[in-house]
Amino acid sequence: MRRIARLSPIVLVLTASSAVAQGSNTDAYDGLHFHVAAPQGANWSLECRFRPMQITINQYERRFTNQLRYSGSGPRAGRLPGDNGRCVLTKTGGAGPVGLALVKNGVPRAAGTLDPARPAAIDVF
Repeated sequence: MRRIARLSPIVLVLTASSAVAQGSNTDAYDGLHFHVAAPQGANWSLECRFRPMQITINQYERRFTNQLRYSGSGPRAGRLPGDNGRCVLTKTGGAGPVGLALVKNGVPRAAGTLDPARPAAIDVF
């Protein structure tokens, strides 16, 4: 029993320090809002880059990243993991335009395109 009593304080210290470290990570869905609009169902690809940061995917997985990529058709909304970013939206097919909006501090910035050769881009730093 003495051996268990001696190890208990070490276990408590390790548990407390790992809880502090978990609190310093960034939630992967806790940054700038973005919205892709494709009112006529056009296909698109979106690439967003931002300052490198460690994000928490779930309670078991953390990773460093500086970009997110999505593709689809029609509308899509989400969040970047930080308060800065550069997003480029490219129309990849279908009818109609595609548009992108990023919102920082309640102020939206938007860009759109109808031409697959000319992507829409927004910088928010």
